[in-house]
Amino acid sequence: MDLEKQPQQPAPSAPPPTAAASPAGFAPGDGLRASDADRDRIADILREAMAEGRLTADEHAERVDLVYRAKTVGELQPLVRDLPAPSGTSAPRPGPQPYTYGPEAPDGPADNLVAVFSSATRKGRWRVGPRTNAFSLFGSVEIDLTEALFSQRLTVINATAIFGSVDIRVPENITLRGSGTGVLGGFAVRSLESVDPEAPVVVVNGYSVFGDVNAKPKRGKFVADLQQRLRKHLGH
Repeated sequence: MDLEKQPQQPAPSAPPPTAAASPAGFAPGDGLRASDADRDRIADILREAMAEGRLTADEHAERVDLVYRAKTVGELQPLVRDLPAPSGTSAPRPGPQPYTYGPEAPDGPADNLVAVFSSATRKGRWRVGPRTNAFSLFGSVEIDLTEALFSQRLTVINATAIFGSVDIRVPENITLRGSGTGVLGGFAVRSLESVDPEAPVVVVNGYSVFGDVNAKPKRGKFVADLQQRLRKHLGH
């Protein structure tokens, strides 16, 4: 007896595989233009990773610089691919630990940077004294504190620019204050208040005549563990 043929039913198709969610919530290869909120979200993940010891200060600075250069969300995702996703249910992190400063330099004359028809630069790993005088006459002075070792909490910089310029850069996680006058010139201090009450404080005072004095934070640069950096500097 012939068996009655039954129409074959199509096998149910498996749902398309979904891409694993990245720590930042982006699909890999996403070509959408990145927004400021996207960049800030990635920067928060990197900041938390540095606080937990997963990234060094140099690695964090390098990645943060790439974050704010990224044009698309696809460029952002690889920067946190090797980091855990932030958890909203995790226990709150303890408050910031007090900064540890090295022994203060003995009382003495202030550090002086003078540029007359020339240039003077102080940057890299150096020990910041409590007072620094910067004077520029038809020249330029550059003071970069982003890798400096602070021996005291308060640092005062007296800046004078006459037909010249004085540029000061500080890390993003310290306090920056100042006041001054520009006479047919500019005197600009981008005020910055650290969330840590024990963070270093840099105060810039002075004036400019037909010149410019500028002080502002350098993007992506942070003073990390001052105690650890000081020990390395002293060879301990």
